[in-house]
Amino acid sequence: MGELDLRAVRAFTALMEHRQFGLAAGALRISQQAVSKRIARLEALLGVSLFDRVPTGAEPTVAALRFLPHAQSLLAVADQAVAAVAGLARPLRVAVLGERQAEMRAMRFYLGRHPDADIELVLSTSYLTSRDALLNGRVDAAFARAHGGPRPLPRRIAAVPAYLDALHLLVGRGHPLAGRSTVALAELAGQQVWVPGAAIPSEWADFYRDLAKSSGVVIDQSPRPGLFAGSDTTRGPAPIEGLVEAVARSDSLATFTGEGFETPWHPEIRRISVVDPTPAYPHALLWDTTDQHPELPALAEHFRTGYNRDVAAGCWIPDSDRALFIS
Repeated sequence: MGELDLRAVRAFTALMEHRQFGLAAGALRISQQAVSKRIARLEALLGVSLFDRVPTGAEPTVAALRFLPHAQSLLAVADQAVAAVAGLARPLRVAVLGERQAEMRAMRFYLGRHPDADIELVLSTSYLTSRDALLNGRVDAAFARAHGGPRPLPRRIAAVPAYLDALHLLVGRGHPLAGRSTVALAELAGQQVWVPGAAIPSEWADFYRDLAKSSGVVIDQSPRPGLFAGSDTTRGPAPIEGLVEAVARSDSLATFTGEGFETPWHPEIRRISVVDPTPAYPHALLWDTTDQHPELPALAEHFRTGYNRDVAAGCWIPDSDRALFIS
């Protein structure tokens, strides 16, 4: 087997992100033909097909999904090696799960008060999570739960509490609970709450599993593709707008949303606080202790001292997270 060409690996990761040769070419500032040739050379070297060509672009194969974390690690190490030798300063890269997450607003708050901070925010996805980005070396720090998930964190990963995100119940106005402002967690025992994203093996799936075991709430993970006309739910959870629309139209569906999550507004949706206790998702700031980036200490200290510890006593969080958030 020959040696991996980093240019081909970069073309691969770009195509994994964009799923279209034209978009990948634009991101790399090369021709579409060049992307195609680099992917072909990589497939020939590895002896596997990495993408299925489809009318909408390129769909990754199982081999591509297995290769992706290794490709990201290779590129991260290569970039770090160049920066170290060249003596180039680079931004602190911080991963967040999405634009609507509470940690995105928390970072905007931090950057607004530290205008000289050299920080680059990196968006992850349900399948390429913030924790994956940190473990693969793509970022220096990540907002994520510190426990659970299919890929345990190694000892070198440090964590500070960042935000306890209280869960609210979302229902349509025809739902039996629609007239309530609060509902006790015990009242939800035996009730189905639809969380399709919990079907993905992840730290948040484990959070909902622990919540169900502790409270008796039945977490419905079914994708219900029939509710999402025009959305491809085979590649991940349906868009949040579609989920909210489905709940709004139903007199029986309910779902959870975080207090700090920017849920799309809908006139038919009712938001109900869950109390006694309030389940809360424990967002932490994680980083690799071998990373000596000069921006890291100030960022970690900001979240360690500023997280909403005052609400912790009234919250339910998994036992594995309590030492970090409550002790």
